[in-house]
Amino acid sequence: MDKYITTPLNDNIIKSLSAGDYVYITGIIYSARDAAHKRMYDSLMNGGEIPFDLKNNMIYYLGPTPEREGQVIGSAGPTTSSRMDKYTPLLMEHGLKGMIGKGKRSQEVIKSIIEYNGVYLAAVGGAGALLSKKIISSKIIGYDDLGTEAIREMYVKDFPTIVVIDSKGNNLYETSMKEFSY
Repeated sequence: MDKYITTPLNDNIIKSLSAGDYVYITGIIYSARDAAHKRMYDSLMNGGEIPFDLKNNMIYYLGPTPEREGQVIGSAGPTTSSRMDKYTPLLMEHGLKGMIGKGKRSQEVIKSIIEYNGVYLAAVGGAGALLSKKIISSKIIGYDDLGTEAIREMYVKDFPTIVVIDSKGNNLYETSMKEFSY
């Protein structure tokens, strides 16, 4: 089912999403990859601040290529999500509601998605050039010393994703395997 949502997320939006739904996102999302996640995690563990408020927000696991002249951002394909798994439960505890990436998630992350009423969505790997066209604006807001892994605040319009793990823990990767196995 196609669904159009806006950020910031709220419990009603999240509860309306089911594994397998095609979701088009409009609003502010944040980019962060491995190095930024480690830095945010370390800061939160030590009672420090991070570059944006996690509450009801969404992180896209992204390290874009440099933009060419006239572009807002370079190729913007998703990074493998499991690399952020050790940091995700703490970020969700601090209010993170949505994640966009690719690939499977750990049982700890799935448990956190259920506990904190979150959602995990996938973007199509290999389609970074096309996905970048859905990013209307992009600016670095933190950890600019990390280069392409700096945290960006991005405004997206109808950014295409699919719900992989919904707030009830339904997992598209598991249900698809059962559906298509012989």
